[in-house]
Amino acid sequence: MSDAVESRTLSAKYYDEAYAADEELADAPFYLDLARSTGGPVLELGCGTGRILLSIARAGVAIDGVDSSRPMLDRLRRKLDLEADHVRGRVSVFESDMRNFRSPRKYALVIIPFRPLQHMYNVEDQLAALRTAAFHLQDGGLLAFDVYYPRFEKINAGVGQEVLEMEWRDPTDSGKVIRRYYRKDSHDKIHQNIRLTFIFRTWQGDELIREEAEGLQMSYYTYPHLRALFMLAGLEVREEHGSFSKAPLDNNADEMIFLLKKAA
Repeated sequence: MSDAVESRTLSAKYYDEAYAADEELADAPFYLDLARSTGGPVLELGCGTGRILLSIARAGVAIDGVDSSRPMLDRLRRKLDLEADHVRGRVSVFESDMRNFRSPRKYALVIIPFRPLQHMYNVEDQLAALRTAAFHLQDGGLLAFDVYYPRFEKINAGVGQEVLEMEWRDPTDSGKVIRRYYRKDSHDKIHQNIRLTFIFRTWQGDELIREEAEGLQMSYYTYPHLRALFMLAGLEVREEHGSFSKAPLDNNADEMIFLLKKAA
């Protein structure tokens, strides 16, 4: 098992504003509907700054969040301080690694939204994370997660090129615009890992006033790879989708989304 834990300090700093500006991000209603339908309690592995967690707690469902990044959890705790008492009372937060987190509590729903499983970089770590999820399921409970559908023509292309990914206005100064770029630095085809650099540039009008960078590594999965991991983790598929609108998981899919239960 790898000992690496990524702090994601810069990602935590800009996460909420960046993804609030992402109009294509459609996962929150999907996970919120699941939480409501199961009734909770919910465990979120890789909860980050609470983008999904808070929407579930505000909907009246108890949820526990786990993340290994202290900067991400610091942002979440500051946001929780601003919530009403009844929302805060539904939430517990743990700084822990999803590969070895263990709680005595069992959950009707375990979720791993927005691809934390793609920060598990080898089979041992991937299996450990899935076993953590399976360990915490109640009888009849569900595990739901998403990873991106691998488009190999894109994965193999553009090493070394900078791409503008998103931009948003600084919430503390509307005269400033922050743009996030990414640069693909390398692609390990054997281990199915990509190394990237996120570059955050702040502009005041036409003047670049700040530039910050943070490295990131992501793994990707093929469908048979995931099915083998499910078998090893004692899980079986109840539903699978190719989008958050529940399109088929086929060659036209944008995502690979799974609802799993413990294998009989």
